[in-house]
Amino acid sequence: MKHAKIRFEGQDHAVTVEADNAVRLADGRLLNEDQVQWLPPASGSMFALGLNYADHAKELAFAPPTEPLAFVKSPGTYTGHNQVTWRPDNVAYMHYECELVAVIGKPARNVKREDALQYVAGYTVCNDYAIRDYLENYYRPNLRVKNRDATTPVGPWIVDVSDVPDVSNLTLRTWINGELRQEGSTADMIFDIPFLIEYLSSFMTLQPGDMIATGTPEGLADVVPGDEVVVEVEGVGRLVNRIVSEADFFKNNKA
Repeated sequence: MKHAKIRFEGQDHAVTVEADNAVRLADGRLLNEDQVQWLPPASGSMFALGLNYADHAKELAFAPPTEPLAFVKSPGTYTGHNQVTWRPDNVAYMHYECELVAVIGKPARNVKREDALQYVAGYTVCNDYAIRDYLENYYRPNLRVKNRDATTPVGPWIVDVSDVPDVSNLTLRTWINGELRQEGSTADMIFDIPFLIEYLSSFMTLQPGDMIATGTPEGLADVVPGDEVVVEVEGVGRLVNRIVSEADFFKNNKA
């Protein structure tokens, strides 16, 4: 089953997703995908992994890490399916990152690897955009690289764990304006989801709604205002996002 959060006629709704991505409201109404505003399906903290695919580390000429390189993204960075994000003015390189995301379903503390998936509510997709200009250290991404408002599309929904029986061999793909630019497999993860839950929960408590974004494979490319970027994880979801300029984004999204 797919669970989503949407906004319709000024009201937020938790919904299930049916055939052709239609959503059904509590009153029984069935709405098409383009009739609603898609919201991020979870709103906890996001623990994101850097260099967690061997091919991506090689692409950047780095040795694979021997311990997870995790950083935290705040909820203010999230945006939803079919929404826009922005490229800062006067930067040279902004790239997408297609990622499988595990969503925590119950408090997790000192969880053993063999029990880890019992703490996962389901899976979703994110596009963890990064500004290469601001990167000071691949092993420790700074805030300007990964924590800008509305620059991490998440969604469109959360798929139940039981509907994705094997997350260890899923295909990830990214298209820019319809052209396939990135393709990889979760089989190439250095640290898999059970390991990451055991690792993170060994020193902190993961809470329901927290997310673990598991990294991206090789195949990054620059994106610019006007581009449509689609990221997809096999069996989980297809997440669409459009890029606008910094000036246009903040002109249309005044506080």
